[in-house]
Amino acid sequence: MNWKAFLAMLSRDAHVARRNFVPMVMQTMLQPMLFTFVFGRVLVSGGMMTQSYQDLLIPGVMAITMLMTGVMGVAMPLIAEFQFSREIEDRLLAPMAIEWLAVEKILGGMIQALAAGAVVAPAAWLVLGRGTAVSFSNVAQFACIAILVAMMSSAGGLLLGCSVGQTQIGLLFSMVLAPMIMFGCAYYPWSALAAFPVVQKLVLINPLVYASEGLRGTMTPHVPHMDLALVIGVLAVMNIALIALGLNRFVKKAVG
Repeated sequence: MNWKAFLAMLSRDAHVARRNFVPMVMQTMLQPMLFTFVFGRVLVSGGMMTQSYQDLLIPGVMAITMLMTGVMGVAMPLIAEFQFSREIEDRLLAPMAIEWLAVEKILGGMIQALAAGAVVAPAAWLVLGRGTAVSFSNVAQFACIAILVAMMSSAGGLLLGCSVGQTQIGLLFSMVLAPMIMFGCAYYPWSALAAFPVVQKLVLINPLVYASEGLRGTMTPHVPHMDLALVIGVLAVMNIALIALGLNRFVKKAVG
């Protein structure tokens, strides 16, 4: 492992991310923030939704934003580097194993996802007002889940970026990310799907479910949520699987 080359590429990606961070965050947080305003402020103020519904939204909005930022921050540059600019060929000449280049992509995506989450959570809190009961009583548990969510999003971005062709980018949004968001329990707790038992079981394959439920359990523990030990365990298993698949796909695509 050549740490100098690794840190140099990470520094380069961090510089590019800093230049594009505001547009990326605005793009990924626009839909969740609009949903937050309409359902959290407009409908609550009009008496059509209860005040307690606001407590559901901030963790869910944070989960969506972290997931989208991590996925897009890794997948879109990879698609461009492999299929448009061919910039990946220069990176492959770096004096280190190919796998470490993929690890650097994952780490860079994690940093972007964590930064986006840190931005959107206070923004959603400001939109909803001070009536929301958000708590960070267990900082260690919150940090553990946030890091696992960020890792999952960037590892998923690595796998998608190495698997999706330039003509399939539209499908990535319409067939993968859109259903993932709608059935990711970000705007409602997983327990709310009890009336639809088949759907409730099917959504358990959705990584966003565990991100939303985990952040909800640490930020608003008074709201119904999954057992946090289960959430942490599933997120850890998903991360191992996504990283293994992503690394394998990256090496095959780089060598091929």
